[in-house]
Parts: sequence; structure tokens; C-alpha cells
Amino acid sequence: MNSTAKEIVKPIVVLTCICLVVTALLAYVNMVTQPIIKAAEEKAATEARAEVLPEANGSFTEIDAQLLPEGVTEAFEADNGSGYVFSLVTKGYGGDAKLICGINSNGEINACKTLSHGETSGIGSRVFDNSEPFKDNFTGKTADTYEQVDGITGATISSTAYKKALGSAFDAYEAVKEAK
Repeated sequence: MNSTAKEIVKPIVVLTCICLVVTALLAYVNMVTQPIIKAAEEKAATEARAEVLPEANGSFTEIDAQLLPEGVTEAFEADNGSGYVFSLVTKGYGGDAKLICGINSNGEINACKTLSHGETSGIGSRVFDNSEPFKDNFTGKTADTYEQVDGITGATISSTAYKKALGSAFDAYEAVKEAK
């Protein structure tokens, strides 16, 4: 092999080896951290369920996902019969927002919590931020009254998305009650 060929092949071989080593290291790190991340996500979800329906005393049974309408990703029934908790996904102005909503056995919203959102800071985020009072306006509302809550001015798309998610929660509530 002449020296020009060596000058071309050598960097290719070196870069290929570097890529293989880095890929193997990334795969290993992913394999090690995946169970830790999954456990942390499960713990956060359990804490969120207990937060939106504290009467359940942290004891829930997952409901079959085939019963759930669009926008509801998971549903849990409180083992003591105090209500249900629904994990929701809705499309806001800035992308998908994930919520969790507890509905008590009387069909009233007990509490809602935002898990994640991509809304514009200061405008649409006021709808989904847990520190803002908007979500508290829904506490005690039923399937017949939740839409009466006024949206936040300037955040119409976000407010509508939040209400749409709650509508999905009430649809799921009715579906699981009928399935019993």
C-alpha cells in the first residue's frame, strides 16, 4: 500500500474505532440507567396520584386501558373506593401537556396537577403551572360544570386544551363507572 492510501485509510479506521467505543459506552450507560430512570418515573407517578386523590391513602389499582377514551393514557381506581385518577395528554399551543386528575366518588374533580408542558413562558404556561391558581378553579367541578371556568386571557388555546383534557377525564370516569 502506498503512503497516500495509508493517509486516507488510517483516519477512517481510527474514527471507526472511536465511534464503536463511544457507541458501546453509550449503550452500557443506557442499560445501567434505564431501570433507575424508570423507578424514578414510577415513584413520581405514585406521588402524583396520592397528591390528586389523598383520600385513597396511596393505594390504587390500574384499570384496563381498553376502556379509556382518547387523551387518557392511564387510569387508576382507589382501592378504598374514594375515586379515580387519570393520566391525561392534551395538545396545547406549545405542544403536548401531561396532566394527572383525581375525580372523587361523587364525580367531582378533587385536584389536578401538571406533570409536563411546553407552553410559552408567562402566557400559556399560566394555565399549566402548578403554582398558578387556574387549576384550583376546577376543584369541586363536575362533568356538567367544569366548562364554566373562565380561561386565561391571551391563553385561549392553552385554556381550551386544559378543559379538553378534563373532558377526557370525565369521559373516562363515566366509562370505568359503567364497566363496573
